[in-house]
Amino acid sequence: MRRGILIAIPILVLAVILQTSIASQIMLLSGNADLVMLLVAAWGLQERARGAWIWGIMAGLLVGVVSGIPWYIYLITYLGVVGLARLFVHRIWQAPLLAMFAVTFIGTLEILLLTYIQRTVVNVPLNFSEIFPQIVLPTILLNLLLSIPIHALIQDLARRLYPEEMAA
Repeated sequence: MRRGILIAIPILVLAVILQTSIASQIMLLSGNADLVMLLVAAWGLQERARGAWIWGIMAGLLVGVVSGIPWYIYLITYLGVVGLARLFVHRIWQAPLLAMFAVTFIGTLEILLLTYIQRTVVNVPLNFSEIFPQIVLPTILLNLLLSIPIHALIQDLARRLYPEEMAA
């Protein structure tokens, strides 16, 4: 478990830096990718990997600190992503890439919906018919496209950190 937590710190800090500097500049209409959520989802889907909940907590707090959105929205979302990923690993799905797509899709909708609700509560005027095609759909597309390489990288990292035990 320690290896997973120790490796999470530099990976998540680097991901937050990349997300705030480079990924935020790569936009499709008004949507942009959430690299940190994709990393958390990919780590949560690794069967042998440990510390997925810690990854979710650390990622939620890190992104919450640097974001203009309240910190608790990211914490709730990332913990929800970890929970969904762990559920898929243990009970539902045996196709890892399809599970990554499902977790990415649901996690993206969750964070955008919570952000929309929070903005509505604080009286920021938002028109859902404009937000959906301009932000929601492009963000989902970018996250789904980036989920493939991120899943492969995290899967390779998990295999190196937690190699399968040799058969006797």
